[in-house]
Amino acid sequence: QVQLVESGGGLVQAGGSLRLSCAASGRTFSTYNMGWFRQAPGKEREFVAALAWSAGITYCADSVKDRFIISRENAKNTVSLQMNSLKPEDTAVYYCAATSRYYSGRYPPSDALFDYWGQGTQVTVSS
Repeated sequence: QVQLVESGGGLVQAGGSLRLSCAASGRTFSTYNMGWFRQAPGKEREFVAALAWSAGITYCADSVKDRFIISRENAKNTVSLQMNSLKPEDTAVYYCAATSRYYSGRYPPSDALFDYWGQGTQVTVSS
């Protein structure tokens, strides 16, 4: 079992930065593939970024590539999402997710791949 708790959301002006953190419980956290998804009002949940633990590969959605960076600190059982050059269209609830299933890190994963989810943290970007 893995429990995930996100933090770091908030209100920021366009062009600003935020860093989301996801604290995970569980002794085997370092072997889990991790992901960030987001859901804007009236829209479906969409993939943002993922990290494949075995290959050490990260994959970001085209909409956030070159602006967002996913990283992990196994010693602290955390995964982070550094968000730079934020845009109003980045406004959404951001969810951290984890899975022990295989993921190569070379394609955008479906949310169906992930077994564990956090409660979400709100990110609002004002224009």
